[in-house]
Amino acid sequence: MSFNSLILVADNFQMTKPSISRAVESKNTKAIKKMVESWIMAGARGIDINTGPLPYSPENTMGFLVKAIREVCDQPLFLDTINAKAIQAGLEQANGQAIINGLSLQPEKLKTILPLAVEYRAPVICYLLRPDGHVPRDCQSRLEIALRLWEIASTAGISREQFIIDPVLVPLGWEDGSYQAIEVLDVLRYLPELLGFSPQTIIGLSNLTSGAGSAGQKIAMENAYLPMLAACGIKFILMNINHRRTVELAANCNLLAGGQIFSWKQVNL
Repeated sequence: MSFNSLILVADNFQMTKPSISRAVESKNTKAIKKMVESWIMAGARGIDINTGPLPYSPENTMGFLVKAIREVCDQPLFLDTINAKAIQAGLEQANGQAIINGLSLQPEKLKTILPLAVEYRAPVICYLLRPDGHVPRDCQSRLEIALRLWEIASTAGISREQFIIDPVLVPLGWEDGSYQAIEVLDVLRYLPELLGFSPQTIIGLSNLTSGAGSAGQKIAMENAYLPMLAACGIKFILMNINHRRTVELAANCNLLAGGQIFSWKQVNL
């Protein structure tokens, strides 16, 4: 098992948040840039732009956002929407620094989003979901979907370097939430053997603690699960970058994974 340095991707940009929605609707670039700069200062090495379905002028909104954020951020931007027109507009503005979030076996996404990844040679996150959009229950089902997704994507022209897998983490509050959390770890372990190469992988850590639970309890469980993900070779962690203790924990995991000479001065407390 190879160990990757964890790359933290801020999931803080969500149109469902009133402050962000207002800034976008009013084209307040100053407010948007200020938020992004704060997330980079907090440790983000990628920004997920979660615009939702964007029913009105989706391409204009995504194009505006990518252009504005690009002025203060040279990190990869994750274009998080199901709207293909919005994704294309974001790709046009991103100058090769965008990742499509994302693709699955759902027919509409294969029809509209996969061709964009091929045309723009953009990395694409592939969710291990069933064609009906439902979450598979166990490791074996996810691995079967991963193999099918790779067959389809590679046939279409997607390279290994573009192919990023999200095993799909579900909330612990689900009836089988803790069981599924362990199944996801098994998926990460078996993917290289199944595919014949080690794909890049990403996980939505915030999904784990979605729902009931205090802020302290949620951070505690994120911090319990994060080293387990690191030990399984995860690369990207999509998370609330304002969770300082989780960011510090990731930095300490990277001290062990980097292979460099260790120094106690580098430890985050």
